[in-house]
Amino acid sequence: MTHALPSSSVSDGRGSPEDCPVASKKPQGTLSSSAFSRARILLIKPSSLGDIVHTFPVVSALKAQWPASHITWLVKRQWAELVERAEGIDRVWPVDAMVRSWVRESRALRAERFDLAIDLQGLFRSAIVARFSGAPTRIGFANGREGSPWFYTHRVPVATPDVHAVDRYLSVAAALGVSLPDRPRFGFRLLEEDMTVVRKLCESKGLSVDKPWVAMNIGARWPTKRWPLTSFGAVVDQLYGAHLGPVVMIGSSEERCYTERVRALTQSPFIDLSGEVPLRCLPALLSKATAMITNDSGPMHIAAALGVPVIAIFGPTSAIRTGPYGAGHHVLAGQPSCSPCFSRICRHDPEVECLHLIKPTQVVEVARPLLAAPRTCR
Repeated sequence: MTHALPSSSVSDGRGSPEDCPVASKKPQGTLSSSAFSRARILLIKPSSLGDIVHTFPVVSALKAQWPASHITWLVKRQWAELVERAEGIDRVWPVDAMVRSWVRESRALRAERFDLAIDLQGLFRSAIVARFSGAPTRIGFANGREGSPWFYTHRVPVATPDVHAVDRYLSVAAALGVSLPDRPRFGFRLLEEDMTVVRKLCESKGLSVDKPWVAMNIGARWPTKRWPLTSFGAVVDQLYGAHLGPVVMIGSSEERCYTERVRALTQSPFIDLSGEVPLRCLPALLSKATAMITNDSGPMHIAAALGVPVIAIFGPTSAIRTGPYGAGHHVLAGQPSCSPCFSRICRHDPEVECLHLIKPTQVVEVARPLLAAPRTCR
């Protein structure tokens, strides 16, 4: 059964010309699913890595409802490889970070004659792209930032900020009349060519991906989301001492300096793949992990989406909004009075207490039963 939000829950963006000068002036009613069964759809979600993973269930839901539709995903070039591994995407449209690149691409997008533009980014730049794409129906969040709602023909309200990003994005699909599954589906295309690259790389490091191993991600974009390296080092030592592992570090080439510091802090061996795994191959690699220990980061969301048990360390952010999605994951979070602050700069005394309250022994105790359990085939 199709579940369309009632008209009172979807703002149609009509208003007066003075109130909404760029929105469509045509009367707009409740959106009908049948109107988009063969639509050309522009999906705008350029960044970041975790948010892109959170969008995969939207693609799955759209394609399940409208298998004959054609979906183009506009994404920043640095993340295009991952979007290429999304089931249901017909075309990946990479853009550069510069504003002039977005303007240039908007002109090219118009020639594609899109029927529907879905803006899940909710910023001025993304909304402008939706408007300039020429799509007659443009939908986004009513609480989008930087004036973005002015450019939509339909606006989806968000009742509370304390809802997971996956569910928030799916509310836009529901507003389009799409039937939502009981369990959101993250459709990754795990290609044999990617697994071949992964196996060859891991074998060169002495790792068999088909035997139990622990993925560890010690980086994060915000400094305030990074658990102390001394704590990660202590976890490596304790896992090694308990014969649980091996531990495999993942991350970008820029994060290799962190793994080098951890190597100096620990007396136990680990395998470092930082900067060596192409983004397109990261899902294939993580699909083979027994568990993952990680900061709040993009790779955390890839692992969770693949059903890999995640032990996530949270500081200034909220696991309710952006924690590992699904069952079987564990979130460890310190809870000082200021948490969650959602800040990239800590002004609390003592600094980043939310992270320092989490002890390595806690992480190991959570990891122990996961690593000792029989390995399930993925």
